[in-house]
Amino acid sequence: MVGPTACGKSAFAMEIASQVDSVELLSIDSMQVYRGMNIGTAKPSSQEQAEVRHHLIDLVDPHETFTLVDFQEAHTSARRDIDERNCVPLLVGGTGLYVRGVVDGLTPPPRFPEIAEQLDADPETEVLHRRLVDLDPIGASRMENNNRRRIIRALEVTLGTGRPFSSFGPGLNSYPIVPYRILGIEIERGDLDERIERRYQDQMETGFLDEVRDLAERELSVTAGQALGYKELLAHIQGETSLDEALELAIQRTKRFARRQQRWFRRDPRVEWMPRSQLSSVINEISSQL
Repeated sequence: MVGPTACGKSAFAMEIASQVDSVELLSIDSMQVYRGMNIGTAKPSSQEQAEVRHHLIDLVDPHETFTLVDFQEAHTSARRDIDERNCVPLLVGGTGLYVRGVVDGLTPPPRFPEIAEQLDADPETEVLHRRLVDLDPIGASRMENNNRRRIIRALEVTLGTGRPFSSFGPGLNSYPIVPYRILGIEIERGDLDERIERRYQDQMETGFLDEVRDLAERELSVTAGQALGYKELLAHIQGETSLDEALELAIQRTKRFARRQQRWFRRDPRVEWMPRSQLSSVINEISSQL
């Protein structure tokens, strides 16, 4: 089950799992893998984890580097465990690359740590993006010019291999037949925006700021430190912005991120899009088949 952040994927997955005892949930979320990042990632609660077995959460500490390959290996291990108990896996998440990584078994390009370190020393992300435009215009067109992590990764591969990052494939432009039924939650933009705003309000009321304060005392990996909501509240804690400004920026960035998620999943012709109003009937249909 896929869709943008805050669209209700986890709630619907829990409803399916509550109706079918053999269903176990696999979180396909690049931020829920980090221990201690619970509220801001909308991680399943302790009660939900007690009711339904969850996988692929709390795998590493926030200071540790965690890659797509690491996630694929963790997914393979979880699937083996589920299969051995004759249970049914239900994948739920909005991290598009991780979804493709486990559904299609993508093989990521090699890593070149020294090149990545040299690139990261340049503080001007837009300059790095212009460099990528020169070296790999196709790859550059597939990412925002302020998405520093993806830009550095693309340049790292392009410079390290001598091939454009976009040439590795068939990759993301190929959508082979897979043994999965992929459901996407369709939601109106206005409704999604309201859900994002309301979720931030709920998270703040349940201690999100205290969670970030605790993380601020520890070293964070580049990926963990860029997590939506965490990045903005960390800036507030460090005195760079007011709390209201941090929250407003987090909300706006999350809305833009949700748009990108929708565009990403819309490109996949295998996704069956279901309006939220029809999901109850879909849940009943799936439950009856399992």
